[in-house]
Parts: sequence; structure tokens; C-alpha cells
Amino acid sequence: MATIDVLLPVKNGIDFLAQSLDSICAQTFKDWRLLILDHGSTDGTLEMAEDYCRRDPRIEVHSFPEAKGLAGLLNCGLDIADCKYVMRHDADDVCFVDRMELQLAAFRRQPECVAISGQSEVIDGQGRIGGAIKMPIGRHRVAAAAFFRNPITHPASMLDFEAVQKMGVRYGADFLNVLPPERSMRVDALAEDYFMFGQLAILGKCTNVPSQLIQYRWHGSNVSATKFTEQVEVSLAISRHLVRSFCTMYDLPYFDPAPFCNHGGILFDIDGQTDFDDAFERMAQTLRRGFGPSDELERELTFRKAASTRRHANLLWRYFRFQSRHAPETGEWNAVRSWLVRHIPGKPRMRVSGELTA
Repeated sequence: MATIDVLLPVKNGIDFLAQSLDSICAQTFKDWRLLILDHGSTDGTLEMAEDYCRRDPRIEVHSFPEAKGLAGLLNCGLDIADCKYVMRHDADDVCFVDRMELQLAAFRRQPECVAISGQSEVIDGQGRIGGAIKMPIGRHRVAAAAFFRNPITHPASMLDFEAVQKMGVRYGADFLNVLPPERSMRVDALAEDYFMFGQLAILGKCTNVPSQLIQYRWHGSNVSATKFTEQVEVSLAISRHLVRSFCTMYDLPYFDPAPFCNHGGILFDIDGQTDFDDAFERMAQTLRRGFGPSDELERELTFRKAASTRRHANLLWRYFRFQSRHAPETGEWNAVRSWLVRHIPGKPRMRVSGELTA
């Protein structure tokens, strides 16, 4: 049994697969097993993976062409895992050489966590650096953010496998089991990672390290680019489900997270409303009661307060006040900017129906 099992799902990913696999092989921590989960590739991916398998006994290739979506494929990987920690990695991303060591050290410092991810450097199809993905740090920050966006970068994540097994954690499944069956939810694709990490987060089981762990490749074929609208719609449904679950767990009044969400780096147009200040106060009171007071929670609420108006001048003023006190994270400025200019290529202004009461 290796300390770390790496789950690497792939379908027709030959363009970047070699660099991705090389970055695992180059890790400073050596006690790992790489499980390549092929989803029916036809472009030579499977053959390349099998060649790496022949060269390194720590690499295994498993074919699951009939797996249902990415969630099903990753659950197949969890079924064959035998390790202390499960690490996710994508076939087009690149690990920094000390990624495993950094995350193992983080688990030693925070054994109460089930999932730990971190920061990412963004690269394009040619490997040119184009920015960074900055995620929240601290269990309370991640927990609060989880109602409004995905606060965990999936391909940079690592999970405590024993805890995963004990809790019944699965991709796409509602493992909290606090809502009646008719209000349960399943997510097989588009945002299966957000659904899983969101549930862990509101239990206080997730955090991010401040270090960059991977180079996240943005090349126009990412799901968040090709199926942007569908992914955002699923993400909003997950946000509402997480709030219902949280409020049921702690006997708190429901609030609609939609006015404060920034999924995909956008704010929602909710029935043309412009003022959500009263809804914000109800939401903030619920979160303070559920989580208890903390500076991490207040930092998250500060941005959500800024986002609780759709009046342009007021929104801009609130955001600059927020920015004067806090370093913005991924998706925060983009959400404000996209509303102010009304349209950014690839990120349309989305209208959703209000759900401001339970």
C-alpha cells in the first residue's frame, strides 16, 4: 500500500499527458501509486499511459469506458484505491515537484481536515504563465465561501482516504443525508467536485495551503469554457442545496445564496432586483449563528456585502472599500467587473429566478 494514490482521469488527453505524468514522476515524495483512469480514449492516450506503466511499476492503467460521467469515473478510482491519502491530478495540469510533501505536511498540521488543496499558477496550451488562481485559506473561510462558489481547486486536492471511507464520501452523491429523499441531489458531471467539497467544507473539513501546488492549464477546451452556462446553473443548484442542508443541520432559517454567489466569476441578475441588503443581513445572521464568530467568516461576509447591490456606482464603491482591506481572491473582481460592463466574452449576464424565501 502506497501512502498516496493519485487519481488521474483522462479521455483523449494525449496532447498534455506526458508532461502531466512526468510531473508526478518527478515528485520529491516517492511513496505513491498513480492510477490512470481511462474513459475510452481513442487518440493514443491509452497507449501512452501503458508505456509509462511499463517503465514505472508505481503506475497503473485502468479502463472504465462505461463509467457515468466524471463522477462515475472518479468513483471507480476510489473503489480501487488502497492508501492513506488520495490525490487528484488532471491529465493537462502540471504538479510542482514538492506538491505531495506540502500537502502531507498540511495534513500533519491539521488532522481534522478531510480535504486540503491550495493555490495554482495558470498556464495556456503552450505552457505560458497567464495568472494565478487564489483560493481562501482557513477552514472557516472555506466553509463560508462554499455557499457561494467552489473554494477548492479540484485537481490540486488531496483527501484523507480513511475519513473518506468512514464518511461515505463519493463524487456526485449527497453523503450528508440530512434532507428528505425527495430533496436529495445527485451531480454526475460539470460540478461534481463542488458538490463533494461543498459538503465537506460546511462540516469544517476543508482548507487550502498558501503555496502553489500545480500549474492549471487553461486551453479553451476546459469544461468551464465549453459548458459555462450549464456549469454555472448546476453550481447555483448546489449552492442552494448546501444552504438547505446546513440550515437543516443547525435548525436555522433558510436563505437564498443566489444574490451573493459569484459562480464562474459573475453575479446573477435576479428578477431585475438591485438591492439585497436586507437579504444579506438575514444571511449573515444565519452564518454567524451556524459557524460562530471568526475573522475568517467576517472576511467572507465583507465581500458578500459588497456584492449585495446591483447599482453600478454603489457596487464599485463597496468593492473598492473591500479591496482596501482585503486581498481579492479568484472570481471576486471578475464578478464585479462583469456586472459593471454587463458583458465579457464567454461570461454572459445570467438571469435566474429569485428564491429569497424557503
